[in-house]
Amino acid sequence: MIAMSAAPTPPTTASAWIEQWSHLVEQGGAVLDVASGNGRHARYFALRGHPVLALDRDETALASLAGVQHVSTRCADLENAGWPLREDEKFAAVVVTNYLHRPLFPYLFDALAPGGVLLYETFAVGNERFGKPSNPAFLLNRGELLEAVHGRLRVIAYQDGFINVPRASCVQRICAAAPARSTPTGLTERNNGSNPDRYVLQG
Repeated sequence: MIAMSAAPTPPTTASAWIEQWSHLVEQGGAVLDVASGNGRHARYFALRGHPVLALDRDETALASLAGVQHVSTRCADLENAGWPLREDEKFAAVVVTNYLHRPLFPYLFDALAPGGVLLYETFAVGNERFGKPSNPAFLLNRGELLEAVHGRLRVIAYQDGFINVPRASCVQRICAAAPARSTPTGLTERNNGSNPDRYVLQG
């Protein structure tokens, strides 16, 4: 099933959700911006010193990123062609906003490096009351992001509800982390051996 969604007027500033959890992305770690559009999140992470790979099928949108320091682009039809990344291409963060194509979920998870963070935000059931997208194929069902990551990623934060900025919408959003890499001692890189992984939460 093809499912794609976008706000009528594409926003130009980073999502508040992405900004809130961007501190969890490993310093200098590579970021994958999926369905990057005009590149607002590619630009945001590039300014924070992250190398970013922006994926989109819109060559014109990708061309607007030409010359942006730390940003590379790859034109790819994410819905009608194969996954465009090699198995060895891994990222400290995978970012997806205002886009939904359910068959991509496993590829997004596999693209995370150990300890990498998935930052995902898109429209949910109920949004049809406020405008587009209104097609159910483009709207997450209740709890769908939680179900998608179950058993694959550790959920750090999740929301499912109504927002009025940047416009009235029903959304779901999640911040979830891949398992951290084990060291030769059996400990993970993100803990000290006596406590499980802990992540800094910001209000």
